[in-house]
Amino acid sequence: MAANLLLALAVVATGLYAGFMLIFQTGIMPALARLSDDQFVPAMRRINETVPRAVFLVVFLAVVAFPAAALAVPGKDRSDTQIWLVVAGLVCAVLNHLVTIAGNIPLNNALASSVSSPDAEVRAAFEDRWNRLHAVRTVLILASFALLVWAVSV
Repeated sequence: MAANLLLALAVVATGLYAGFMLIFQTGIMPALARLSDDQFVPAMRRINETVPRAVFLVVFLAVVAFPAAALAVPGKDRSDTQIWLVVAGLVCAVLNHLVTIAGNIPLNNALASSVSSPDAEVRAAFEDRWNRLHAVRTVLILASFALLVWAVSV
């Protein structure tokens, strides 16, 4: 029972996070791409200041914590397939977080600290790299979500 609840919470948390990442990929970043350099840079700085707040951080951590907890709690009705799907989903979530921590966050920090540089240079050093990394982490978290949904169905 507890294992099933934790797996359900893993699906919900991962679905919320995957949706957030997908909206950024398909809506927010394409909209920001249409802005001039002097509009893009401050807008992205404001986003980076606003996003890492309590609700986001809870979901960010839950994406790893709930699948890990679901694996740690014994479950009577679990098949090997379900266990491996949860493990694979957890691995994808951890990889997503590694890309975020090692790639996107340092770029966000560089953007925040580049206030004295021309916006065109700042954007050129930031946007394409950030978008490539974001595409990778979006695919990873979507894969995690799909694997966890599949795990619930077996």
